[in-house]
Amino acid sequence: EVQLVESGGGSAQAGGSLRLSCTVSGFSFDGSYLGWYRHRQTPGNECELVSNIASDGRTYYADSVKNRFTISIGNAKNTVYLQMGSLKPEDTAVYYCVASKENMAVRGRTCWPGIDRPVTFGVDYWGKGTLVTISS
Repeated sequence: EVQLVESGGGSAQAGGSLRLSCTVSGFSFDGSYLGWYRHRQTPGNECELVSNIASDGRTYYADSVKNRFTISIGNAKNTVYLQMGSLKPEDTAVYYCVASKENMAVRGRTCWPGIDRPVTFGVDYWGKGTLVTISS
């Protein structure tokens, strides 16, 4: 059974930093992709792929987080991190860890709310999400 368990969410002030972690089990990272989505309920109920990383180290970042967020993989290749810096109130969202054999940046840069998690193309597995709240 594949499990993705996020941690590290919480509250921070604008301009501050947070690091999200996701422990992945039951999924082989070789030839695959790990990443992070976020769902911002306000304004506009926006949902997007924040970043992903391929097993060969290639990365994708949404324009909204470029030069502020960094994705990385732990040495054991079973943990994916999202280091978030220069945080803004608009970074407030539920962040979801994802895993897939497909590059979700090709077909799944946007998502939409589902019953218990977002829905998009190209994602095989989802974590339950962790809330990040940034105050001004």
